[in-house]
Amino acid sequence: MTAIDDAVDEIAAEFAFFSDWEERYAHMLDLGKALDPLSADERNDATKVRGCASQVWLISETRADAPGKLFFRGDSDAHLVRGIIAVLLRIFSGRAPAEIAAADPKAIFTRLGLADALTPQRSNGAYSMMQRMQRDAAAA
Repeated sequence: MTAIDDAVDEIAAEFAFFSDWEERYAHMLDLGKALDPLSADERNDATKVRGCASQVWLISETRADAPGKLFFRGDSDAHLVRGIIAVLLRIFSGRAPAEIAAADPKAIFTRLGLADALTPQRSNGAYSMMQRMQRDAAAA
């Protein structure tokens, strides 16, 4: 089992604690509120994620204190999307690029129950975010 699998299992357990998707959405909104916003300069065409209905920006970076790991930061103009970003950061940030690139986004969505809980438009946006993370990982 990979660290990504462990993170997905941990989030799935959190979601299972709530009785319905309304409560899970509220939890995701809280997670999104806790994200550090990106600066105005970081919100640019280079960091913008294509394929999202909302404005979404993702930054990937390496850190000298964690060689061989890729870290992500993200932001959106939509509250629920910020929550989705927060969930994806917990799953992918701080992992080895090869592990990120090897992850199965559809399996992650299915495991978290998001495939059935989000609108098709939000699902497509979340897949676009994961694909962007995987492209950045493959390039790292």
